[in-house]
Amino acid sequence: MSEKIPTRDVTPDPVKHHQPGETVTQEMYASRRHIYVREIKGVFQRLRRSANWALMLAFFLIPWIQWGDRPAVWFDLPGREFHIFGATFYPQEFMLLSWLLIICAFGLFFITVFAGRVWCGYTCPQSVWTFLFIWVEHRLEGPRNRRIKLDKREMDADKLRRKTAKHVVWLAIAAATGITFVGYFTPIRDLVVALPTLEAHGWSYFWVGFFTVFTYLNAGWLREQVCIYMCPYARFQSVMFDRDTLIVSYDSARGEPRGPRKKRLSHDEARAAGHGDCIDCDLCVQVCPTGIDIREGLQYECITCAACIDACDSVMDKMGYPRGLIRYTTENALEGKPTHILRPRLLGYLAALLVMIGLFAWAVADRAAVGFEVERDRNELFRMTRDGEISNVYTLTVRNLDREDHTYRLEASGLPGLVLDTERVSVPAGESRQLVIEATVPPESIDLPSHEILLRLEAIDDPDIGLERDSRFIGETR
Repeated sequence: MSEKIPTRDVTPDPVKHHQPGETVTQEMYASRRHIYVREIKGVFQRLRRSANWALMLAFFLIPWIQWGDRPAVWFDLPGREFHIFGATFYPQEFMLLSWLLIICAFGLFFITVFAGRVWCGYTCPQSVWTFLFIWVEHRLEGPRNRRIKLDKREMDADKLRRKTAKHVVWLAIAAATGITFVGYFTPIRDLVVALPTLEAHGWSYFWVGFFTVFTYLNAGWLREQVCIYMCPYARFQSVMFDRDTLIVSYDSARGEPRGPRKKRLSHDEARAAGHGDCIDCDLCVQVCPTGIDIREGLQYECITCAACIDACDSVMDKMGYPRGLIRYTTENALEGKPTHILRPRLLGYLAALLVMIGLFAWAVADRAAVGFEVERDRNELFRMTRDGEISNVYTLTVRNLDREDHTYRLEASGLPGLVLDTERVSVPAGESRQLVIEATVPPESIDLPSHEILLRLEAIDDPDIGLERDSRFIGETR
């Protein structure tokens, strides 16, 4: 078992000097320090931006895609139907949703053990929308240094114009996000027409407004606060790391002692003069969306976006030094020890993930288009009819999980002369029916106090749609 690697708490401590044995009170929440994120280009940022744009395009476009006479993805809560392209699911199939959530959880565990918080850096919605809002900020207020100067100076026409434009665009993006999110639950083609004409349902206005404000605050104002204080994943992710987990790390053995030096010094000359490769430019700190210094070691605030890698590589290129001072690596690799990619815990998560995906795929492919449950009345074991036959009462629940209305044939077997008083039941698409039926048999058919019987439900118009359920028939022997 690989031993865990520690994360460091680099929260600034207001008490700089402590005497031995002195009790120090640490605030649970530090005052926010505004982070001015510097824009950087590089391999990992191109990868991240490509992933971000792909995810946003998918989010905004999917509700507009039609599948026949309905949206391709539509969670119809009033109709209790969940349409995902060609498949329709119903609340009775909640177990499938549970399986899907478990699969997502194990997928996240697997990715975390293998490569740390890459989910946070590349695909988490909070990160995706935050980077979009920062991108807008860069375009309307200028580079990092210009934004710092802009915030420090008194309000004037130029500052008012830039700030207003930024917040208008932020609100527009947030409103589009809110409308699109609601569009997964209400057909978006109807929603965008009904909203401005005040013909939409009241709840539609509420949820559009809620997600507009939610997006504007989270991506525009809170940003790294969500990742640091609100997201539980940031807190427990270090438990899943080990010394073979791929993380963004600073190579202190190569970088220290850090400090400025003349650019004309070659790499060998700088090393001979006692310099490490880090020139202490702080560019890795300036590009970090959570404002940490990766040179201080692994910190739970790091979302593994690799902006610091691209920034450091650009500086190394300018200095003529080898790349990789900050890189994706493991704790073992930094210490010159071998890295074990295929380790027991990672393989265990992978095996569990593959098994659950296989079972989920089988369950979806094998799901019946009808649900059928049988419960025998326990208040009365049996009774004698006027004709002298023995009767048992059953409660049946029939769910039509198909997109078409069906009439079902109900049959029973297991005892000679077994007859049902109901042979047909009609159920509209996506609905369920509960009915009470009576089964009777001649007394001479009963030779035991309890007999197993079989009830079969079959769609009249489609014999492939059908289910069988076992039950018991109770009677008195003669």
